[in-house]
Amino acid sequence: METLSTDCGNMHSDIYRTLGLKELRKGVFRSPRVLRLLSSLLDKSVQKNEMLLETTQIKDVATIFHGLRPPTVSIRDYVDRIFKYSGCSPSCFVVAHIYMDRFLQQTDIRLTALNVHRLLITSVMIAAKFVDDAFFNNAYYAKVGGVSTEELNRLEMKFLFSIDFRLQVNVNTFGNYCYQFGKRNCWWASD
Repeated sequence: METLSTDCGNMHSDIYRTLGLKELRKGVFRSPRVLRLLSSLLDKSVQKNEMLLETTQIKDVATIFHGLRPPTVSIRDYVDRIFKYSGCSPSCFVVAHIYMDRFLQQTDIRLTALNVHRLLITSVMIAAKFVDDAFFNNAYYAKVGGVSTEELNRLEMKFLFSIDFRLQVNVNTFGNYCYQFGKRNCWWASD
């Protein structure tokens, strides 16, 4: 079975390093670039969808992922918080993005300010459970994400059933998502 190891010597190695998926030196901590890129991508998607909803007759479908009002924390700060307190590998955020794409493709949901945070904490938690060797329990992720444990349990179940429990991410898919992040890195996510 293929794994998501970033230690392989293939063409994606430089992209993995650029995104912060490979350690440069032991003991040096920097927020991986992939977090900034993911935050920017989600922000742009939310803005695009909200503009679409405002300018067309399309109605947003309210789901259990929707809050009553947008959280006050930015997507960037939320991603950084999850990374800081969850102990997830940077690869989890790539896998979480893949899971979010799968979820959005299977549902009539558009990414908005009302649902992006809940979708993010849910997908990162699921990715951590599936990809990382060590992870926290749902109660801990709920605290990190600012939701109740009961709510996160419901979100996890809804998310998993919506993607038909398709959690396996092959090396090519992972590499393609990293490549797309790498391309974005070139023109809009400089330090």
